[in-house]
Amino acid sequence: MTQKELFLELAQPNENGISRWVSVEEFVGKYKELKLGNGLSWGRGSSHLAKEYIIKSEKKGNKIVAIKLDGLKQEKSFNQHISPQIVKHYKNQNCVMLGINGKSENTKIEIDHKDGRKDNSRVSNTETQNFEDFQPLCKAANDVKRQICKKCKETNKRWDAKNIKGNPYSYYEGDEEYIKENGCKGCYQYDPVEYRKTSVRKISKEAADFVSNKLFPTNNSEKNK
Repeated sequence: MTQKELFLELAQPNENGISRWVSVEEFVGKYKELKLGNGLSWGRGSSHLAKEYIIKSEKKGNKIVAIKLDGLKQEKSFNQHISPQIVKHYKNQNCVMLGINGKSENTKIEIDHKDGRKDNSRVSNTETQNFEDFQPLCKAANDVKRQICKKCKETNKRWDAKNIKGNPYSYYEGDEEYIKENGCKGCYQYDPVEYRKTSVRKISKEAADFVSNKLFPTNNSEKNK
């Protein structure tokens, strides 16, 4: 067994990646390979364990006396691999935001996970992810979207599409507040194509309602009949 496997067996973290405090005195017998030398060598930032779990340690002086796992690192544990069929489908398409597909660093196409939080296990699995989970973005647009999604994750405030002059609505579904149950759907960054389609439908309906009310005004008494 690897040192990671040995510690996980000893610590027994729950489904959220949280374990009990494990004393270094328990690193004997089967678990003697976990015995610490100069620092937490098998739990450093570059280790397999640290890439998946948040690791905390308790010290007395400069000596580590206990270690625990304090949760999963969601972004690290999310598998960003994309199905070859999906890559093939999108790689020759134009960026859905800027309409380009070039050869320079900033204009080349990247296959973007629409949901910038990357916390959906279905999308993490190449066997269960769908074409609709992705979109073609040029590197420049994808870099900007990544920063916008990062801010949304920190504040739970979604990006307002009216930041782009001419966009008629802030969101094509929902409002500014990010709600986990609804995910990113409704945000321009999540799906600019659906935003445009929905905007056309909304504007058409609003225009039709306006003309109808002008031609056939309805007073309050008639509405209440």
